Amino acid sequence: MTEAPEYQRILLIKPSSLGDVIHALPVLHGLRVRFPDAHIAWLISTACAPIIRHHPELSEVIAFDRRRYGRITRSLRISREFAGFVGDLRNRRFDLAIDLQGLFRSGFLTFASGAPVRMGFRGAREFAWLFYTHEIPVPDIDAHAVDKNFGVAGLLGFADVPVRFDLAVTEAERHQAADVLRGAGVALGRPFAAVLPGARWDTKRWLPERYASTLSRLASACGLRSVLLGAPNEADLCEAIASQVSAGNDLKPVCLAGRTGLRELVAILERAAVVVCQDSAPAHLAAALGRPTVCILGPTNSRRTGPYGVGARLIQADVPCSPCYLRSLSQCRFGHECMHQVEVDTVVRAVVEQLRVSNAAGTRPDDRGTA
Repeated sequence: MTEAPEYQRILLIKPSSLGDVIHALPVLHGLRVRFPDAHIAWLISTACAPIIRHHPELSEVIAFDRRRYGRITRSLRISREFAGFVGDLRNRRFDLAIDLQGLFRSGFLTFASGAPVRMGFRGAREFAWLFYTHEIPVPDIDAHAVDKNFGVAGLLGFADVPVRFDLAVTEAERHQAADVLRGAGVALGRPFAAVLPGARWDTKRWLPERYASTLSRLASACGLRSVLLGAPNEADLCEAIASQVSAGNDLKPVCLAGRTGLRELVAILERAAVVVCQDSAPAHLAAALGRPTVCILGPTNSRRTGPYGVGARLIQADVPCSPCYLRSLSQCRFGHECMHQVEVDTVVRAVVEQLRVSNAAGTRPDDRGTA
């Protein structure tokens, strides 16, 4: 395609996961710049939908209940619901559909949309490429997910648009985050570390006792209080870490895991002086927000899925078996060496350095939303 037509109705398909959705935000921005008057819809899983629900550059959010529709072969009722979903999608009459997921299901939905122009990654998995009319080139297997997604820019004429992440945090959400922190006893205007020790893969998690030692050191050496965050199923992990931290009462960690919605979490991360986490969705949220971040990596490739941009300090042990992409500790034959070799001293130094650079650059969070 030498010159992209003036598409009027565009469907972006990137259902999940949360980190992957964040990696697709620059494509949304590029589409809006290139096609300012187009109707742009995003097909996304119901779990991830809140992250883009009120995005100013989107015209429509189409929620896709992946768990429910995954049972279509076992339920006639769900099969009929899915057929209705597909029919409704087709009736929207998109003229361009872009699949940034690259799996059979997303490829099929691209085709089912009825869009005459359907784009997806060259060599997409599960034969998804069969559903495309145009292939997005993927020149480097180790390209970051953001750069891989942005390959579509060359086909649609917005390659010169800067890569930009916009999580569209509202003033109301900032006020709500301030209320949550204040209610937990965190003094507004006082720097804190947002700490997210959970991850969907067991192999991505650093040792809880080392998190506790790190937070103790940050409290004693920097006077930095920690706020532990995560999903409801990570609350026990966060409470266990907090209980092991040695600090005075005014520096005791606060555990908010399971007590915030997704948008509240974003607004709290925006206020953090530094974010400490693993290769997980919060790392990408923090990077998108431009917050100083220390990200501990183990079984994954930082070049492909690490926090995007220059604001993150990546810590990864030099072990020959990484990246392995194993998800369960029972699959690892080397005693989880990739995480065991990451020392507390290394993480503490990285946090202190991130704070120093942030303070020197004047990028500490302000007191928005304190009223």
